Amino acid sequence: MNILVCDDDKEILEAVSIYLENEGYHVYKASHGLEALDIVEEHEIHLIIMDIMMPQMDGIRATLKIREDKNIPVILLSAKSEDTDKIIGLNMGADDYVTKPFNPLELIARVKSQLRRYTTLGSMEIRNNVFKTGGLVVDDECKMITVDGEEVKLTPVQYKILRLLTANAGRVFSIDEIYEKVWQETAYSPENTVAVHIRKIREKIEINPKEPNYLKVVWGIGYKVEKI
Repeated sequence: MNILVCDDDKEILEAVSIYLENEGYHVYKASHGLEALDIVEEHEIHLIIMDIMMPQMDGIRATLKIREDKNIPVILLSAKSEDTDKIIGLNMGADDYVTKPFNPLELIARVKSQLRRYTTLGSMEIRNNVFKTGGLVVDDECKMITVDGEEVKLTPVQYKILRLLTANAGRVFSIDEIYEKVWQETAYSPENTVAVHIRKIREKIEINPKEPNYLKVVWGIGYKVEKI
């Protein structure tokens, strides 16, 4: 997922970016509100971490402009701790507020929480090229897979298989059908090939084995995606 970090303090900007990149997020950086607006227009951003006090355009005004036509989660940063500052930020459209200095692990936790809400309740679910099954989201435009807000890396073949199944959730495909649709060639004894890829997909998307499975295997018949 793509996260925009906007702060005129270079040390904070770099530190936050490193923590986010270590979690697997792609980070865009800006040093003031106007630069942030340009990035939001040019790239698909899934969450914004925005400082309030910045030159050229502060975080409050930038958030107001973003809220005119986008529903991206915004977490505001500020060195101030007064309740009035928090209230103003939240009233202007921010989703969360973190006071400097902050614990980076707390910020990451808040980021994950907001992304989870965004992927399940926000603008991502109304796009025609996003396929959802429970907490599993396949974004075919970005070629991105998330499970409960966490990005999962798949190979191109694994992605095509999972995209096929989630786009047709509930439908059972034979092994031959999966092979022919994904590999675009006639199937000749494809059982082992398909089974290996299905197993790898299961290992990657079932992050917590105690949670409900998203991929159900119907042995001898085919495969389908459903939340059990």
